[in-house]
Amino acid sequence: MKTKAQLMAQCKAENPTMVQTVNGEEIELTGAEYNAACEAWAEMQLVQQTNQAEIEAKESEKAALLARLGITAEEATLLLG
Repeated sequence: MKTKAQLMAQCKAENPTMVQTVNGEEIELTGAEYNAACEAWAEMQLVQQTNQAEIEAKESEKAALLARLGITAEEATLLLG
């Protein structure tokens, strides 16, 4: 997983400039606004990374359990259904 600092650096590398539309007019973000937008994006990415890691851990645990039981996911569904 990437750190917040790495994600902010990625955001800035991929988006050297950012614009915000206000009342139909595009305004280029500068200074603190630009940094805040990159920080917000990085924080959203961290949440997504955490969620994805949790999903993958649950899938791994499920696969390990099925392997220990010696059954497939379809067979488990039939047993529980």
